[in-house]
Amino acid sequence: MDNWDVIIVGAGSAGLSAAIYAVRSGLKTLVLDEKFAGGTIADAPTIVNYPGFVSISGGELAQKMADHARALGANIHDIEAVTTLDLKGETKTVTTTGASYTAKAIIISTGSHYKEIGAKGEKEFRGRGVSYCGVCDGPFFKGKRVVVVGGGNSACITTLYISGLASQVTVIHRRQMFRAEESLVNDLKAKTNVNILWNTEVQEIKGDRQVRSVTLIDNSTGQTSELAVDAVFVQVGEAPNSQLANAAGVEIDEHGYIKIDMHQRTNLEGVFAAGDVTNHPVKQVGTAVGQGITAALEAYAFIRRPYYKK
Repeated sequence: MDNWDVIIVGAGSAGLSAAIYAVRSGLKTLVLDEKFAGGTIADAPTIVNYPGFVSISGGELAQKMADHARALGANIHDIEAVTTLDLKGETKTVTTTGASYTAKAIIISTGSHYKEIGAKGEKEFRGRGVSYCGVCDGPFFKGKRVVVVGGGNSACITTLYISGLASQVTVIHRRQMFRAEESLVNDLKAKTNVNILWNTEVQEIKGDRQVRSVTLIDNSTGQTSELAVDAVFVQVGEAPNSQLANAAGVEIDEHGYIKIDMHQRTNLEGVFAAGDVTNHPVKQVGTAVGQGITAALEAYAFIRRPYYKK
């Protein structure tokens, strides 16, 4: 069983930022992720609101963060999923699909997963025309007709990206106005191959081996219609990956987000949380980075007990 000062569960923006500051503080640091380092920002076609970069792909920004953490000496284990957490003792134990590790402090930065719309056929056609990642699957639909479901920043960014590939993009939004930044909405409305259907929801996704059409319902009239499409990109937000932490005794709120204080501390001593898995009200790369930094410095203070914390 390997012993560490701090183990960071999750290698997204928050986890990698925490790793950078933990290593710089002299802590023996292990980062574990069930996928590859980078988190969900790697799925973003373009990021235009992260300070220092007028525009950068999510994949490039994620890679820069991972490279930075590794260059400083953080041990990052890709494709090693955490299966159980034992967090209540003085020594914390993290068990994965391949090993068990102990640490004096834990930072939970497990992020979130894509929400589904719950339409009939959504699960059946996932990977066969239903996608939750525009940059991953958009190139498969060059010259095709696609639907983007959602009305926030991610929906607008995905639409802008896919509009450069698909012949026609139809945005389906259940409300009468977007919740996205004004600059994104203006860019979207300027696209000639983008059509917006307000007050509309996807009722069913149909097809054979691939998606062929969607059944839509107009919320204002109750009327249904059929739209021929080749793909459905769902962009309706995310839900926190807090199940493992909660099973280990970490408190969550009514929406499943880990409760934290201003120091990123959870209800368990020596256990911190950062990023989209927490109940911080703003879910952005910049806030995740800041939370990760705070969590790492608080973990350092918890482990080393410097004079200003005694």
